[in-house]
Order: sequence, then structure tokens, then C-alpha cells
Amino acid sequence: MATMNATTLFGIVLSGVNVLLLLALTLVWLRNYRTFRTPLAFGLLAFGGVLLVENALAIYFFFSMRMLFSPDPTVQTVVAVLRGLQFVALGLLTYVTMK
Repeated sequence: MATMNATTLFGIVLSGVNVLLLLALTLVWLRNYRTFRTPLAFGLLAFGGVLLVENALAIYFFFSMRMLFSPDPTVQTVVAVLRGLQFVALGLLTYVTMK
């Protein structure tokens, strides 16, 4: 088994934080959907659920296969940057949702 580089570890940590943010958001959107039954609330709930599954699967594959993404350092950097951008977007969305 190959050792995990810092960029891959950073991507895993960001995915984990994204899962936590998405859990909080999805719970709020679930509560809102149960209260209001609007298509927008359902859409947000579905959006959160899909991203939650995607991030959880990414973490699983990071640990189980280590080759979900190319082992090339450039690709690993791009994956970490994309996870970082997702974190920024989810952080802002969480902030305005919880406010």
C-alpha cells in the first residue's frame, strides 16, 4: 500500500468537513420541507443529499482504493483545489442558512 501524500490527505480532510456541513444543511432543509412542502425546499434537500453521498463516497474511495483519481501530483492538486472550492461554497451556504 502506497503512502498518502499531503495533498491527498488535505482532500480527504476537506471532504470530511464538507460532509459535516452538508449534514447540517440537509437537516435544516429536511425540517423546512416537512414544514412547508415547497418544491424549492425539496430541491435543496435533494441537492444536499446528492452532495452528501458524493463526498462520503469520495472519502470511502480515498481509503479503499487510493486510485479514485490519478496518482499524478497535478491531478491530486486539482482534486484538492476543487474540494477546497466546494468547502468555500458550502461554508458560505451554511453561514447564510443558519443565520
